Amino acid sequence: MSHAIATTRQRGSTPLILALGLAAMVVAMAQTQVVPILALLQKQLHTGAAGVSWVTTAALLSAAVFTPLLGRVGDQFGKKRTLLAVLAVMVVGSVIAATTTSLALLIIGRVLQGSATAIFPLALSVIRDEVPQEKLHGAMALVSGTLAFGSGLSLVATGLLTQGTHPNYHLVFWFSTALTVLALAAVAVVVPHGGSPTGGRVDVLGALTLAVFLVLLLLGISQGHEWGWSSARTLGSLAGSAVFAALWVLVERRVRNPLVDMRMFVHRQVLFTNLTGLFVGFASFAQFIGISYLVQMPGRLTGYGFTASVLRASVEYLLPSALIALAAAPVGGLLVRRIGARATLAVGALIGVAGFAWLAFGHGAEGSVITAGMLTGIAISFGYAAMPALIAASVPLEQTGIANGINSISRSVGSSIASAVVTSLLASKTVSYAALGGAALPAESQFTLSFVIAAVALLLAAVVAMVGLSKHHRPLTVAAAAPAEAQAEAVPSNS
Repeated sequence: MSHAIATTRQRGSTPLILALGLAAMVVAMAQTQVVPILALLQKQLHTGAAGVSWVTTAALLSAAVFTPLLGRVGDQFGKKRTLLAVLAVMVVGSVIAATTTSLALLIIGRVLQGSATAIFPLALSVIRDEVPQEKLHGAMALVSGTLAFGSGLSLVATGLLTQGTHPNYHLVFWFSTALTVLALAAVAVVVPHGGSPTGGRVDVLGALTLAVFLVLLLLGISQGHEWGWSSARTLGSLAGSAVFAALWVLVERRVRNPLVDMRMFVHRQVLFTNLTGLFVGFASFAQFIGISYLVQMPGRLTGYGFTASVLRASVEYLLPSALIALAAAPVGGLLVRRIGARATLAVGALIGVAGFAWLAFGHGAEGSVITAGMLTGIAISFGYAAMPALIAASVPLEQTGIANGINSISRSVGSSIASAVVTSLLASKTVSYAALGGAALPAESQFTLSFVIAAVALLLAAVVAMVGLSKHHRPLTVAAAAPAEAQAEAVPSNS
């Protein structure tokens, strides 16, 4: 590790951080790029709402399966090698999506794109290996900040690429292909073959049971609104996920080289950091979907909303939040060093509580929605800056990839829950409008309730950060004490 850091010092860490930030941004863009064009996909692929929903669900399930597995593979066999392989797979998936007119092939392309979600925890692992200590937390924060920025940029790019009288969804995926090729080249040139792969055998049984557990859980959550929350498919999926969760724990406790070390998984700092990740993931997606739907409501008819197009909603209302999140990332890294990751996480969460409260009760003016959205963007950015630092200070170096992978999955689960909750709330209480031919739109109270729930989620994140995360803690293992304590000294838990 010391030789790798010495090499990075000679070359400078900025190119490395930019290359990894670009790779993480590309992944974030792929996650949200299809959201504004679901209606277009439904029309051009001649399918229904249920069919087109699998374009998003497939990527989500793929991420759940591959993120922890590839995080562990990176720890075992080399992070740069794994990064390049994952980016290459994403290029293939993007090309398939860009060239097909088949829903089935598009879903396959999205599965391949979804596997690239593993890039983010792998990037954090590379940073921990390669970046000097004095720049470590700022680098982690900046790369984390590209997630929110990439999500916002994707919405704008998709809107621009599909405007006009003859929109073509293939352009969206060609854009994704070009950016992924650029990220692949940057990683190939800039990222060193550093670190010390641990080797060993992949825990196939642990990977399979974890994958089935997560797939069934996210399938039940993401499709519950479509299937019905009391339907046999939804309840069966959720019950099955509980069974496979138990099987996964049993497997991991028995095998010699588990995919996920249960001591790491239940370690207080890791466990509660993942719990806050669930809440932060919920808030992040609740902001995106809530604001997006709110501003597109026909204000003159409903009494709320601003009759925004998809492009205007992205550029005017969501992009400012993404930009401020990117700008806040280095500030979050500085706060991690000055007041500690624990306090930074709590401060960010409380800022987000204020932002969602403003959205809930002050969404009648455009400026209020934009400003409140920027507050929530800062909150998410601070959360993304703090959580990798908490993980890095708590696990051995050789478990960084899988630990950050599990944290990424916790955020994905939170986002899935937010999508299900907000969608269900907006559909549960509607008002019909004769001017729209009797079409029903969500009642304003449902937006208010959605934002209140998101505020509560971040309030819980703040409570968990200050009560669940300990002020002083020991690293996971004695063998890892030296590197982890060095991290912990540079990341005070509290001021």
